[in-house]
Amino acid sequence: MSNKNYIPFSRKAYYYEADGMGIVHHSNYIRWMEEARIYWLEYIGYPYSKVEQLGLMIPVLSAECEYKYPIRFDDEFEIHLTLIDFNGVRFSVEYSITNKTADKLSAVCRSSHCFVNKDFRPARTKRDFPELYNVFNDNLNIEF
Repeated sequence: MSNKNYIPFSRKAYYYEADGMGIVHHSNYIRWMEEARIYWLEYIGYPYSKVEQLGLMIPVLSAECEYKYPIRFDDEFEIHLTLIDFNGVRFSVEYSITNKTADKLSAVCRSSHCFVNKDFRPARTKRDFPELYNVFNDNLNIEF
């Protein structure tokens, strides 16, 4: 299933993101995953500022990336993401990063997260934040 109205997160790779070989350093893919996730949260009606207003934070528990084709300075890239797992406290996101300039899949990535309060205690969204829970649950397994 995909969301036809969604415009994927995209931009060009910046000069400072490239290494001496002119290829984007692998650490930037993790940053791009976060940029795409923040963009997605806005799209689904829960910008990170709204999450914070609820007294919640969303720390990263893990991140992994399999690199397939390089992105170089000034290449345009696009990120599609899918919320693949959500239980009300924890969730996981998969990302497909495409080098649009070369029209090739550049990376397949995944990150896992949880909702916590300001004391870093797990937050149960189904019980305490039902609107947030419903928004995440409604967007489970939809490709953006």
